[in-house]
Amino acid sequence: MKVKIFDESHEKDLEEQVNNYLYEHDVDVVDIKYQVSVSIAGEDQIYCFSAMIIYK
Repeated sequence: MKVKIFDESHEKDLEEQVNNYLYEHDVDVVDIKYQVSVSIAGEDQIYCFSAMIIYK
């Protein structure tokens, strides 16, 4: 079993990266884990969208 991890600052970028990976690689997907984290720096909110594909 293997994993591939993606990390983007916008959800649409993450979606594109995951879809491109799945399209370009012939893998047997076991699961996809998704996570969003938010931090605050001054008055800015910083988002981190990540996904982990678990595959064979």
